[in-house]
Amino acid sequence: MHLLLLLLALCQTGRVVLSLSFSLQGKWWIRGANDSLRLPGMVPGCVHSALFQQGLIQDPYYRFNDLNYRWISLDNWTYIKEFTTPFDVSKWQKIILIFEGVDTVSEILLNNITIGKTDNMFNRYSFDITSVVRDVNVLELRFLSAVLYAARQSKAHTAYPVPPDCPPLVQKGECHVNFIRKKQCSFSWDWGPSFPTQGIWKDVRIEAYNICHLDYFTFSPIYDNSTQRWTLEIESSFDVVSSQPICAQVIVSIPKLQIQHIRSVDLIPGQSLVKLLININKNASVATWWPHGHGNQTGYNMTVLFKLDKGLTIKNSAMVYFRTVELIEEPIQGSYGLSFYFKINGIPIFLKGSNWIPADSFQDQVTSDLLQLLLHSTVDANMNALRVWGGGIYEQDEFYELCDQLGIMIWQDFMFACALYPTDQSFMDSVSAEVGSQVRRLKSHPSIIIWSGNNENEAALRLNWYDVPLYKQQLYIDDYVMLYVKNIREIVLKEDKTRPFITSSPTNGAKSVEEGWVSYNPYSTHYGDVHYYNYTGDCWDWKIFPKARFVSEYGYQSWPSFSTVEKVSSKTDWSFKSNFSLHRQHHYNGNMEMLTQANLHFKLPLSTDPVRVFKDTIYLTQVMQAQCVKVETEFYLRSRNEIVNGEGHTMGALYWQLNDIWQAPSWASLEYGGKWKMLHYFAQRFFAPVLPVGFEDQNVFYIYGVSDLRSDSRMTLTVRVHEWSSLKPLCSHVTDQFVVKSGTAILIYKEPVPSLLRRCGHCTRQKCVLSFYLSTNRKPLGPTNYHFLSSPKEAVGLQKAHIKVLISQQGDMFVFSLETSAVALFVWLDVGSISGRFSDNGFLMTEKKRTVFFYPWKPTSKRELEQSFRVTSLMDIY
Repeated sequence: MHLLLLLLALCQTGRVVLSLSFSLQGKWWIRGANDSLRLPGMVPGCVHSALFQQGLIQDPYYRFNDLNYRWISLDNWTYIKEFTTPFDVSKWQKIILIFEGVDTVSEILLNNITIGKTDNMFNRYSFDITSVVRDVNVLELRFLSAVLYAARQSKAHTAYPVPPDCPPLVQKGECHVNFIRKKQCSFSWDWGPSFPTQGIWKDVRIEAYNICHLDYFTFSPIYDNSTQRWTLEIESSFDVVSSQPICAQVIVSIPKLQIQHIRSVDLIPGQSLVKLLININKNASVATWWPHGHGNQTGYNMTVLFKLDKGLTIKNSAMVYFRTVELIEEPIQGSYGLSFYFKINGIPIFLKGSNWIPADSFQDQVTSDLLQLLLHSTVDANMNALRVWGGGIYEQDEFYELCDQLGIMIWQDFMFACALYPTDQSFMDSVSAEVGSQVRRLKSHPSIIIWSGNNENEAALRLNWYDVPLYKQQLYIDDYVMLYVKNIREIVLKEDKTRPFITSSPTNGAKSVEEGWVSYNPYSTHYGDVHYYNYTGDCWDWKIFPKARFVSEYGYQSWPSFSTVEKVSSKTDWSFKSNFSLHRQHHYNGNMEMLTQANLHFKLPLSTDPVRVFKDTIYLTQVMQAQCVKVETEFYLRSRNEIVNGEGHTMGALYWQLNDIWQAPSWASLEYGGKWKMLHYFAQRFFAPVLPVGFEDQNVFYIYGVSDLRSDSRMTLTVRVHEWSSLKPLCSHVTDQFVVKSGTAILIYKEPVPSLLRRCGHCTRQKCVLSFYLSTNRKPLGPTNYHFLSSPKEAVGLQKAHIKVLISQQGDMFVFSLETSAVALFVWLDVGSISGRFSDNGFLMTEKKRTVFFYPWKPTSKRELEQSFRVTSLMDIY
């Protein structure tokens, strides 16, 4: 227990203290049903973590432990805390017990008296314990298994079924997740395990107060286009326990904007809401918040001070950011339908990024360091946006604070995914409380640019994923509208007027609204956003991809690196067809789909050593994934300004997915723990601020110049032809200067492939590869891109390269000096479990020498790197 130091200091000075708070975090006792087990556990935390920390179970992620430890989630556990109240309870008018997050279904007893119940992981709970708390106390949370509770709720819903009942068998999950307000993927997903946790996953504390108490504080900067000035809406909610109204003076101060706003307010007994509207001086130079790559993330320190009688004060501090966001849905010339793109501060912004899932099955394992690593890796790969996916959690405050600081735009789903949901009154009331509290908590973050009601539920309804009989479909559509429109949407519109709301992703946006909120074709390329997956089509053929307005999910699977898999497996598991490999794959036929896609353009590994084949296959799946997502993403990037056959104007590419929840095959570009896959290095290149994008159409080679710079740029393009058999370019062509305007993609080069090859010494498709880059003032601008004229498995002259590497240290980073004997494809530098990232990786090496930097995330040495280092290129696996 820790009393706030500020309050102790006030007591020592003899001043009257308005309130005090002490935390109940730290060590608790955890008891299994029927006293079957008793052990210490930490809060915040969960039962699984406590059992592991006490050595009673292995790592839950090791091998088949997600199945072996299913019993943990099926038991009913009790959390117990004995504590002494560090103040005289008789001197306080009201004492409350606050849980910021309980996971999930529990009965709470204080001194053997029930004070409340919980059934929503996403809700904040506050209980009045004034008449119950003593000098010495026993606090108990008696949990009910989330699995058993969900099954019970489903069984009790007798009017009609609410599908789906259970996840696909390949996911090895639990059923009826849609009947409990809990992290939906904790019952399993196609990239994650089933660990329906129990525990206290956020802060728990006791607050005692006299006169009044600040329950919540939130604010919204608003820009008025007509007056061209900013205002700041501030809302504070008080619990006033005084029997008389309280006169207070509120002082709002933003020093850097020279704002000192003073106003008198009356706090009425009971729940008292104070709303302030602060006009920002029109002459004040307000710096706006910009997404990463488009400007600075300037914020202003603000303090809000409430002065009450007798020298009592309540003070709040916050960082205020000013930015506007608009979702533009308007007609487009040459294409029926509507646009779907975002303007930030009046400027159209192409959203480049990925989708965020929970960083661990056990939230107590998601440390500040891990959040920093994952989000810094996001901007290091030139991303400016993440979608917080609706089957996980509303992330912790630090996540959004980091996104504010780093300039990462957040597409925020509400936590509903891939299911229909009940609409009985208790469920709806719980959702209402959840949505209201989450919007109030999060709306002051400039990083959040849109609220979205759910993940894929509009599509699930319209495309009838759950085989609902035709005569019953309207019933489920009515439920959908009741939950997402009449409940969630109404609350969002009331609480937050500063950003758009859509009911689902994917959706047709305004068209979905027009068609009764469930569009006739949720995957239309002429409206809204789309999700697109195609594992059987050739991913090197850009014509299979949708020329949509906005693509918020797309991707391909790969396996994590061997060093990551090794930690949770044994030697008998190191085969692509082992029971472990099949168990770890939660997407039906996923392992075979990866090999089938890879085999379109690559030969599969040929070693006779099974472990070597396993490692090489892992490498090849990462090559395949990186190349597939590259081709698809570049298609979306170059489609932003054009309409072809009535389609185009693409303004967003968020691939699935950024991060992993455990060590398994998935669509992620960051492995569990943060190690960069090859895809993430590719993303660093294809999301670069300036990029040349090459592709073929009917035997003609085209290059588009793509620019996300804030200003127009004059540049030249260099196109080179390389023979696979030589480290010297066969020929090189430099164009005249041209201008690529800010935020556009334009055609900058066009030439029939046969004439291009004839011009370069009669090279053939099988013998040669193209590289190209942009320059300004003869200096390369952005990454060098490449285009394969044939599949690498058809390459003629490609040899096994011998790559020598010399490692040296330079300050806090390490220099890897590479020298190759031949052209090398998909050069992969790996240092095993040493945490850090390279400046580049997975690249095409057409020059004899290359320098790459390694940035360690933890202290390491040249010797450790040399011992762990391994370099692989494509021909090494044959």
